Amino acid sequence: MKHIEVGDLMTDEVVSVVPLTSFKEVAKLLAQHDISGLPVLDDEDRVVGVVSESDLVNRQAARHLVTGDAPDADATTTAPSGAEFTAAEVMSTPAVTVHAQESAPEAARLMMRGGVERLPVVDDEDRLVGIVTRRDLLRLFLRPDAEIRRRIVEHVLVGTMGLRADVVTVHVVDGVVTLEGRLKSRSQIAILTCLAEQLDGVVAVVSHVTAHVDDPVPTSPQ
Repeated sequence: MKHIEVGDLMTDEVVSVVPLTSFKEVAKLLAQHDISGLPVLDDEDRVVGVVSESDLVNRQAARHLVTGDAPDADATTTAPSGAEFTAAEVMSTPAVTVHAQESAPEAARLMMRGGVERLPVVDDEDRLVGIVTRRDLLRLFLRPDAEIRRRIVEHVLVGTMGLRADVVTVHVVDGVVTLEGRLKSRSQIAILTCLAEQLDGVVAVVSHVTAHVDDPVPTSPQ
């Protein structure tokens, strides 16, 4: 089944910085735009890293440990303010990126594995073309029930399985799909359920479909 691509969800107007951008300027941009991180680009708009709120906090925490700079420290003690640090010194690298042609589920897996909330979207030469966030991916689960039902009928039943549109009744409520009807074989039920579960926006599939023939279900219905 064809999933929604990252390019369909990404934002193409991206706030970014260069390696020499100061610590304070990075913090200012994060606050101004109410974002948790931004990409760091070289002279050719290639993503060389990502700097996040966590990177800034960790850098400041490390500075306090080294200098002993704490709220109750001697007022005469002078410690670096952090302004001398640059984006290149605090960013996380290599950056976890994704291509616009990759699927939304793959982007979600990359976020989970990398422990990040946003992914710079790059072209074949690693140049920035957009950014996709966890919030963008959550939009998949806000797809209208009517659209989910249409895709199951048109793309799964008719387009993929070659069945009549009315052979199975499809109900969708809040992303939960309920299937009712009778198919030729039990293996067809497994295939239908598997394909429906893979559709973007589907939360769960409940099948009440029965079969004329109780044939073996393939190990990988897909």
